[in-house]
Amino acid sequence: MNRVVRETTLVDSDSTATLFSMTYDQLHALAVAYMEREPPGHTLQPTALIHEAYIKLARQGGVEWKSPDHFLCVAAAAMRQLLVDHARAKRTKKRGGGWRRVTLGESAADSLTVAADELLDIHSAVARLAEDEPQLAQIVELRFFGGLTVSKTAEILGLPPSTVNDEWHRARAWLHREAFGGK
Repeated sequence: MNRVVRETTLVDSDSTATLFSMTYDQLHALAVAYMEREPPGHTLQPTALIHEAYIKLARQGGVEWKSPDHFLCVAAAAMRQLLVDHARAKRTKKRGGGWRRVTLGESAADSLTVAADELLDIHSAVARLAEDEPQLAQIVELRFFGGLTVSKTAEILGLPPSTVNDEWHRARAWLHREAFGGK
């Protein structure tokens, strides 16, 4: 009976706000990881990124959140989309001056900066990946963009860590080929 009440709560009109409060610390950790990848002097701060993502999700309305982890995954995607939008706007002003190439290395939490053009290439590649293999795209979202560990990604997605690790290796190879032409 308790489970039914909880599921009903997740789809009511206040579910986004409730889940936002429940997952705020995790969202903040993701936002910090996202911002560490941005070049110095970025105009957004982690807290602002979280709140912009919340506004974006709250405006959608009528979303039936399956769980706090489902909300967290969608919020992570919203934060990434906000950073992509920011990169697109910045690209029109200057075309990546002084930024370094990102590597899809073993450590997803490496603090590398990403040129606006490269972020857009990666974003486009992840969008294509999501069409055919949504689970791989979620792993990239959480590992690469969110900087989460294999174990935390596995926990959020409800997968064994070995599966996440194997899929992460496969996703990195695919992204390297798709986003960077195998360079």
